[in-house]
Amino acid sequence: MTSLFLLCSLVIILFVRIQGQFPLTQNVTVVEGGTANLTCRVDQNDNTSLQWSNPAQQTLYFDDKKALRDNRIELVRASWHELSISVSDVSLSDEGQYTCSLFTMPVKTSKAFLTVLGVPEKPQITGFTSPVMEGERMQLTCKTSGSKPAADIRWFKNDKEVKDVKYLKEEDANRKTFTVSSTLDFLADRSDDGAVVSCRVDHESLNSTPQIAMQVLEIHYTPLVKIISSNSWPEEGQSIILTCESKGKPVPEPVLWTKDGGELPDPERMVVNGRVLSISFLNKTDNGTYRCEAKNPIGRNSTEYVLIVHDVFNTLLPTTVIPSLTTATVTTTVALTTSTTTSATAISTRDPNALAGQTGPDHALIGGIVAVVVFVTLCSIILLGRYLARHKGTYLTNEAKGAEDAPDADTAIINAEGSQVNAEEKKEYFI
Repeated sequence: MTSLFLLCSLVIILFVRIQGQFPLTQNVTVVEGGTANLTCRVDQNDNTSLQWSNPAQQTLYFDDKKALRDNRIELVRASWHELSISVSDVSLSDEGQYTCSLFTMPVKTSKAFLTVLGVPEKPQITGFTSPVMEGERMQLTCKTSGSKPAADIRWFKNDKEVKDVKYLKEEDANRKTFTVSSTLDFLADRSDDGAVVSCRVDHESLNSTPQIAMQVLEIHYTPLVKIISSNSWPEEGQSIILTCESKGKPVPEPVLWTKDGGELPDPERMVVNGRVLSISFLNKTDNGTYRCEAKNPIGRNSTEYVLIVHDVFNTLLPTTVIPSLTTATVTTTVALTTSTTTSATAISTRDPNALAGQTGPDHALIGGIVAVVVFVTLCSIILLGRYLARHKGTYLTNEAKGAEDAPDADTAIINAEGSQVNAEEKKEYFI
């Protein structure tokens, strides 16, 4: 039993040692021009030599002894359990499979693949000629070479990515790197003036720092014209300011103001100062269509504003007319002839809220006064006629008998008539 146990233990130990005597390596990726570190480890090594060789099977290091004369290759660490070397200023030709060998019986090897990344060149944007007229088609091309693997190109306009682009990849002459290009095709618009178009190259060799090329667009376009009014409800007597805003590239020349297709009719009230038209003391004759026209070397454009002058909006009480005051005086005297004196006084009060400048005759007021005067005159004639009819006949004076005791003229006349009757009754006869 004891011999069997010892035999099993020996087999296990040998198996462990066999498993431990196997070189271990890792693949390495490096950017062109950088430094690659190649490491080979052995967990269990009984003083067995280690060796690194290149893709061409040339020995680089045997233990701590340098075998290939290449100043870029240096020893990092050499022991029974590890052999590490470095390759500086790596080029694309250094890419390939490197071998670590452990010289046991038989020799054991492990492979490590060295990947060299080709760094893309700084991109360039071509196809832009300044300036570009509005409506023209633009084709901008972004191109970069030397990337491995092929780089990715993305377009942006004012930090907003443009998706609809063309992409082209070509292999370089060394058959290792690539040249990539991308084309942005669009119609020039005035909104693109001053926009920043950028081409960004993304590649794993750039360590999250992309290469960017930028181009500022310059678009020429005809003026865009707009009229702004200072008064949304112009009334008679007020003023108004019309501002003509024009935007174009190149900058438009001074604007031209017209009214109803002709020149401004009243230069004294209609004053033009640059892009501003000022109209003072508005009246109905100012109604019409005002046009503002702007032009630049690309073209011209215009817009119109229809001016309607409204009546003055009066928020006070409506105009009132105070009725005419008419007085009439009639004087009569008991006599053979009668004289009549008529006086009429008309007083009219003008509404204090009436508009200034309205000095024309008020026909309603004049008609009312005439009607009142005629009415008073007719009344006076009727009264006078009635009085004369009542007192028609022979009138006695106050000297008639009994008249001195009468209180008024009528009583005196009656007394006088009675006296005459009595006189006829009392007759005296003389013999």
